[in-house]
Amino acid sequence: MSSQHFDVIIVGAGHGGANTAIQLRQKEFAGSIAIIGDEPELPYERPPLSKEYFAGEKEFARIQIRPEQFWVDKQVTMILNTRITSVDPAGHAITAADGRNFSYGKLVWATGGAPRMLPIPGGDLPGVQGVRTRADADTMKAAAETAQQVVVIGGGYIGLEAAAVLSKAGKKVILLEALDRVLARVAGEQLSRFFEADHRAHGVDIRLGVSVAAIEGNERVTGVRLADDSVIPADLVIVGIGIVPAVAPLIDAGAQGGNGVNVDEYCRTSLADVYAVGDCAAHANGFADGATIRLESVQNANDQGSTVAKHIVGLEEPYKALPWFWSNQYDLKLQTAGLSTGHDAAILRGDPATRSFSVVYTKAGRVIAIDCVNATKDYVQGRNLVTAGVIASAADLANAELPLKDLIPPPSG
Repeated sequence: MSSQHFDVIIVGAGHGGANTAIQLRQKEFAGSIAIIGDEPELPYERPPLSKEYFAGEKEFARIQIRPEQFWVDKQVTMILNTRITSVDPAGHAITAADGRNFSYGKLVWATGGAPRMLPIPGGDLPGVQGVRTRADADTMKAAAETAQQVVVIGGGYIGLEAAAVLSKAGKKVILLEALDRVLARVAGEQLSRFFEADHRAHGVDIRLGVSVAAIEGNERVTGVRLADDSVIPADLVIVGIGIVPAVAPLIDAGAQGGNGVNVDEYCRTSLADVYAVGDCAAHANGFADGATIRLESVQNANDQGSTVAKHIVGLEEPYKALPWFWSNQYDLKLQTAGLSTGHDAAILRGDPATRSFSVVYTKAGRVIAIDCVNATKDYVQGRNLVTAGVIASAADLANAELPLKDLIPPPSG
């Protein structure tokens, strides 16, 4: 079978892959570019899948990253419904599941990951749903139309966002979290307890510290069996417990990695002319004290895509972007800057009862992250505190009358 050649092949049609192609053209890269995606759709935004798209507030066309004509005009070849199964780094070639071969000058791996599902009896029953693709969201929307009681497994962003949409739609929602609080991996206890209380006020039954033993049902899910042998009836089960990075072809080809594929400051893997970006790329992050982490966020995917595009056209600008995230639940807009992991103090700024407040995280007095709920001004100014690594007193940080920008020392000299 003959091989198609492209100067740059991007495997993965999500945020990271799309932005790599966009940035290459903006930087006047004149070579041939192909994006290979395993879904039938052109690149689209993922976050709305569990929010506005799931709720029916946005049509699919409104969450496409660019319209079809854009890719035509920019001469980016779209090869969709195609899953790449192997990489030949020596031959600079990749092979698809259907046997087609493609050769490349540079390869950008931007595959993200698959929803982490529950390896338990009944975990693959119809009606047990992850949230990663448009097809996932469409299946979930169709099931939710007739479902009366929905069990959401996982108290992270995805689980809470889905619970909010379903609760607003009048469904009975039970949310199960194995840890002792929601958002335990990404936020401090104050924020966790606020969101727990708000969801409960909206009718969501949040159960913490529970373990799921099995999914009940025959042809379709009927319930969730817990470790204590009790069964919660369910017409639909949504699983939001993270992703499994889709990097097996790279690892099989000899790339270094484990939980994702390892990349350097220019997003290069250990394979020649092969980059990786987004959720699947494990990188040393300066905002995590240099620890090797994966960041599952649009910001990270876009910023790493920009880093790769620059490197391909000869601009060596290492990836140093500030991590940031957001989540919409009910009337609450949560905006986060930095990584709170490892903080030794969490300073409340404002009154949660007003539904507008922030939590500032410090380590040895240095600001490392900020969570802002309906507090955009704090978020905008707080980003600069995190970037600058400002050292400030707890009293100043807690003083909501004192603008955060006033805590940034003036330039010396």
